[in-house]
Amino acid sequence: MAASTDSMANINSALCQIATEKLTNTHLITLQTVTTTLRDEQFRASVDREALGNLFSVLSRLFMDVQHLVEKTDSQEESASLCLKLTAECFRAHRNACVQCTQNQCCLRDLGSIKLSFEILTILLKISSRGSNDIWDALRCGIQFLGNIAVGNQLCKDDIWELGFPHVFWDLLELADERAVSYTCMVIHTCLDKHKTEQLVKDTQQLKLSLKIIDLCRTLPDVDWTVFIVTKHFLKSSELIRKMYTEMSNEERLTLLELILAQLGVVEEEKCSMPLSTAQFLASCFTDHCSAVLTLSSESSDYQEAMVVIRLLDILCEMTSDCKEFMALQDHADLLRATVDLLKEVHLLGKTSKNVFTAAHDFSLTRPGGADTHPVLSFKAHLIRLIGNLCHGHAVNQDKVRELDGIALILDNCSIDSNNPFISQWAVFAIRNILEHNLENQKLIQGLRRQGVADDSMLREMGFRAEERDGSLLLRPLKKDS
Repeated sequence: MAASTDSMANINSALCQIATEKLTNTHLITLQTVTTTLRDEQFRASVDREALGNLFSVLSRLFMDVQHLVEKTDSQEESASLCLKLTAECFRAHRNACVQCTQNQCCLRDLGSIKLSFEILTILLKISSRGSNDIWDALRCGIQFLGNIAVGNQLCKDDIWELGFPHVFWDLLELADERAVSYTCMVIHTCLDKHKTEQLVKDTQQLKLSLKIIDLCRTLPDVDWTVFIVTKHFLKSSELIRKMYTEMSNEERLTLLELILAQLGVVEEEKCSMPLSTAQFLASCFTDHCSAVLTLSSESSDYQEAMVVIRLLDILCEMTSDCKEFMALQDHADLLRATVDLLKEVHLLGKTSKNVFTAAHDFSLTRPGGADTHPVLSFKAHLIRLIGNLCHGHAVNQDKVRELDGIALILDNCSIDSNNPFISQWAVFAIRNILEHNLENQKLIQGLRRQGVADDSMLREMGFRAEERDGSLLLRPLKKDS
């Protein structure tokens, strides 16, 4: 219901008393009533400027009391607790006043509530090590107020960013309180835009804040706001991704790559948020460091560095799976060659000694040593998948695979391998793409068939037969009686 003249007058009178009198629990009850009243949408929309001014005066009064908390002794604990509870409740009232109400947002901004809130939060950060629940509550409510006043209000967003970025945001993200960190990420996400994201790469301190958010994705998996910041803002800036990736540890890179892979799997009506330049950068990272995965064949391997290569491969497979935004990766200077060369090395390692790259024939659900969950599971199959993707409708790459002896290599990887489920299917897919409208490659397969070598048998094991027609070679599924 709309605020009556009497009720508004009562609120103004009560707020004036809090701003001038010695603080008591009665004042806390009064503030709690104001907070509850402001939850009503109609009342919130009819609140006059005088009431908001009086609410701001209460916050100003509490700021002076909070300043004294830095020197408070244990004997003054009761009065400190009341001050903090009143501060939290005043922030709640401010927060509620801003819900879907641009008028109140602008009024409180004009009064200076954003700047004052940051000043109070800065003091609370100094005493947060005391671990008081009252301190945590005041911090959380203050951050929530900043989040609510920013929603849909560009002027407020800009003010918050100017006052909080990067140092106050950093200190808030360092708090040992998951809810306070989550609310801070909400504020950052609400304020971020293209221009502010570009600021994150200007110097070390700004970049440090970005890396902190990536780290929180790993350490606080239940906080969704960190993921939203990365997927809705960070991934749109190829420069930021490049700079972060360069500064990251392998553990941090894995977190980022997992987020990218998950984002590629999201079906959205809007265009993919990642620019092609980011995809090209990731492809270059793969080509430059893909040999690191070979260390998995020894016990003294750098597990995380190899895992980065594996995740990069997974991402490149998704990006080149008929995703129009990224199909220019087919023209990447070194990607196809690096992929074929790596398949050669992995295949040779698996043949010359028994290791994680050696083909296995154990399809039991519980294999000794947990092989069914080893990170290298399906790695060779994904290499073949990427080769097939890069050759789809691309004559230059089709020829390049032939020149690199990649066709025979793919055919030699068609044996049953429980370490590479579905490898035969990916091999058929790759061979089809390599042969399509390519007479030279078809002649090569045709020659193998005439020689009667094992390659034809491999095709049959895959469920296909090579059929010659009008000078071209076609792959046909085997009939049941073949």
